[in-house]
Amino acid sequence: MDKTTVKDIEVTGRRVLVRVDFNVPLDEEGKITDDSRIKATLPTIEYLIEAGARVILCSHLGRPGGKADNGLSLAIVGQRLSQILRHPVAVTKDCIGPEVEMAVAILDDGDVLLLENLRFHAEEEKGGTAFAQALARLAEVYVNDAFGTCHRTHASIVDITNYLPAVAGLLLEKELNALGSILEAPTHPFGVLLGGAKVSDKVGMLDNIMSKVDRILIGGGMAATFLKAKSYEVGLSLIDDSLDTAASLIEKAVSNGVELVLPDDVVVTNEISSQAQVQSVAIRDIPPDKRIVDIGTLTISRFTKELEKCQTVFWNGPMGIYEIARFAEGTRAMARIIAGLNAITVVGGGSTAEIVTEMKLADKMTFVSTGGGASLKFLSGNPLPGVEALLDKKS
Repeated sequence: MDKTTVKDIEVTGRRVLVRVDFNVPLDEEGKITDDSRIKATLPTIEYLIEAGARVILCSHLGRPGGKADNGLSLAIVGQRLSQILRHPVAVTKDCIGPEVEMAVAILDDGDVLLLENLRFHAEEEKGGTAFAQALARLAEVYVNDAFGTCHRTHASIVDITNYLPAVAGLLLEKELNALGSILEAPTHPFGVLLGGAKVSDKVGMLDNIMSKVDRILIGGGMAATFLKAKSYEVGLSLIDDSLDTAASLIEKAVSNGVELVLPDDVVVTNEISSQAQVQSVAIRDIPPDKRIVDIGTLTISRFTKELEKCQTVFWNGPMGIYEIARFAEGTRAMARIIAGLNAITVVGGGSTAEIVTEMKLADKMTFVSTGGGASLKFLSGNPLPGVEALLDKKS
């Protein structure tokens, strides 16, 4: 990675504003269901504490739409972080303003302060000079450790770098190195397993890696678009507006000598509910009045054989409607198989990361990214605004 990191600068006794990604999933009671994003930032936070920095953390949580929302307060995250760190973490009632500045002014070396949800201010997402300046006033150095939001141009990701020296955190460095290695020098055979609903989310990545991969396996909702592009009946399955794109990706795979593997069979139903009647059918027998909700057992077997041939595997996106248990078997099977491979295995953030964490398989993977959209954009070969804005490493 060619960016300056937190280890390249002096932090002792300095106020360091760290942009983290504490956008953790919450249940209906507002409790944290997966704290892996909090744990992922520990190396940077612990490094700063030990170095005697005055640590000011900032993050968003959910989509409050620019207004304060108690249900999306970071107070619960501060509690969890203090338990994991075994170190007190105070949480402010806002993220900018005189009261926050006073809370920062009384910090000692090694103290940790968490600012309230950045998205309680509309300027965070719109990008705002005054908001970025108000944040910058709190610190002397800025550290970006929020890979999951580096593809955004938000005030706390990009604008703030105009007012503070800006460097990468240790998680951000790890993400860029892990994803960079599969782009630049993957061990072959290199296989990519893709799921999720939309082809459009993955087009840029597929275009960019087509010359680097040996096989691409497609499940999830996006499989329906590819099957339709090959003239199969897909019933009521949702097709996004990427039929032509899917057709051209099929052609590109052929011309690049890439094996493109689509399902052999799928699970279909006529209603999306936990009580739904399901049946497994060959792809040539999909009924016109039903929709695809998972890959079938023959496909699980075929995908397993294909993945077992690989030395590098990247996985992004579930194989079916994972939230409903009876449509989750394909996804769970793929998670177990990838976790057991003797290969470099990289999981691309978002719901896929949550799945492997929930199944307690994250530590069996080589690397689990904390950013879904960010990892796809990075693998598309597009610059991430949050990374571009950081200081280059001195040669």
